Amino acid sequence: MRHDNGIRRAALATATVTAVAAAVTGILPGIATAASTTTSPPPPACPASALQVSARQAVHRPVGTGTGAAVVQFTNVSRRTCVLKGHPTVAGAGNGSPAHNTPFKVTPTGRAATVTVRPHGKAWAKLTFVQVQGEGDGYCVSGKHPVTYPTMVIGLPHSGKHQVALNDGVWAECDNKVTVTPVSAVKPS
Repeated sequence: MRHDNGIRRAALATATVTAVAAAVTGILPGIATAASTTTSPPPPACPASALQVSARQAVHRPVGTGTGAAVVQFTNVSRRTCVLKGHPTVAGAGNGSPAHNTPFKVTPTGRAATVTVRPHGKAWAKLTFVQVQGEGDGYCVSGKHPVTYPTMVIGLPHSGKHQVALNDGVWAECDNKVTVTPVSAVKPS
């Protein structure tokens, strides 16, 4: 009889421990549960109103006297995380107006990836132009006349178009051609 009481106590203790573990974990013995499959939706594309866009001449640019290359910075000024993706479009804003712009022939380089931009976060793209040569008014190797713009219209897919001035001069280029990198979380030089 004593032996039976020991077995009963052990079985009762095992059942108690199992019940406590089930209550703590929320898993009942003998019932399989699926792993959680809930995922939060990805952040939306950054709307134009969420972005403050600025530009400066790039440190590394082609030899010449024009702009050569510029780094465009996209800052998320909203209170929500959003995403940017793609290669920028570029147009010279004639008379400082986006309505009177001259679209550039854009050559994209690199593969576009989605960049998540938190509030106050930044993303960048680099624009490389056909460089103006010479002194004074300069010249274009192609024989065309150099062009200067007070502002450029920079666009990103699903994130609007933005009129941007250089923070250190005017946009000077040849041939209305530009090579662009995709928007990136890494700041180019």
